[in-house]
Amino acid sequence: MSIEVGNILEGVVTGITKFGAFVELPGGKVGLVHISEVADVYVKDVNDFLKEKDKVKVKVLSVDDHGKIGLSIKQLQEKKVEEQNTRSAQSSNYRPAPRKQFNNDFRKHNNSGASFEDKLSKFLKDSDEKLTDLRRKTDSKRGGRGGGSRKYE
Repeated sequence: MSIEVGNILEGVVTGITKFGAFVELPGGKVGLVHISEVADVYVKDVNDFLKEKDKVKVKVLSVDDHGKIGLSIKQLQEKKVEEQNTRSAQSSNYRPAPRKQFNNDFRKHNNSGASFEDKLSKFLKDSDEKLTDLRRKTDSKRGGRGGGSRKYE
């Protein structure tokens, strides 16, 4: 059997390290399940989840040019959880809330009858007020520190 990315295979745990577990696959090839791919919860010690000679189902994540095979147990567990959630949602007649309709047309504002010059002067006035407020707020936060650069010796 050829080992290709995406395949789901059954293998036997042959060794456990601090960074993952080595799994012997059909055909005698060995791949690594990295510690981050053992379970969908935080894994401090791989030994808490796997033991040597355990039979495990794994998904092939990668096969590089040097023959290294990256495996995952976690991705198979997530699919099972998703299938269970889908089944329970279908059985309970789950219906998501309808989305609100927003009118995002920026052209239909109050000033639709105003001339370009009126709109421009209103924009400049509003932006000047906003900048003044922003400066006032930032100056008050600085306090008496001065805001200049300091020299450290």
